[in-house]
Amino acid sequence: MVDLAFEIRGGPIPLDYGYALFGAISRIVPAIHGDQRIGVHPIRGVKLARGRLTLVPRSRLRLRLPEEEIGAYLPLGGVRLDLDGTPIEVGFPRAEPLRPRPSLISRLVTIGHHQEPEGFLDSARRRLTEMSIQATASYLPSPDPARAGEPSRRILVVKGRRIVGYPLRIDGLTAEESLTVQEQGIGSRRRMGCGVFVAEGGAPTHA
Repeated sequence: MVDLAFEIRGGPIPLDYGYALFGAISRIVPAIHGDQRIGVHPIRGVKLARGRLTLVPRSRLRLRLPEEEIGAYLPLGGVRLDLDGTPIEVGFPRAEPLRPRPSLISRLVTIGHHQEPEGFLDSARRRLTEMSIQATASYLPSPDPARAGEPSRRILVVKGRRIVGYPLRIDGLTAEESLTVQEQGIGSRRRMGCGVFVAEGGAPTHA
């Protein structure tokens, strides 16, 4: 597995762009619809206007995919993608290898119908056990002072349906475990930006 990173320009884009981005990619590469191996990273950016994400120089359209699938996604280079009426220009990509890190985070993880923190975290820990991983999963704390001590909570909207998820941190990974988590992810909707894990500091900057 590798990350295929395309430079992007344009915006500001909708803050909740996950489903729109999946649809835009699928119009260029229809095979993404049925390929559960593909992960789409959240786009790095800064929330400057209500409901909008401003792209920054480090913004990328980043796909996590098997190395042998790189060729299938090269047609995204040089195209314009429409995200709910906002166009973004996609540049040409470079492939980046996955590197093991002892701690990983995901901006948003969704697991089935789990909406409450306790059941969600239990399910995430069971998934790690199924992967024979003995690391520690925990929530990221809410940045809202009014919710101090509570887990951060995020919403993904798909076809008008609001799906609750949480940012997740995994600590104490061996090198092999770290690569396994990065390759397989946790939870569902990885092609909409969910459950894709990166090293701390590599996550998007927006809240």
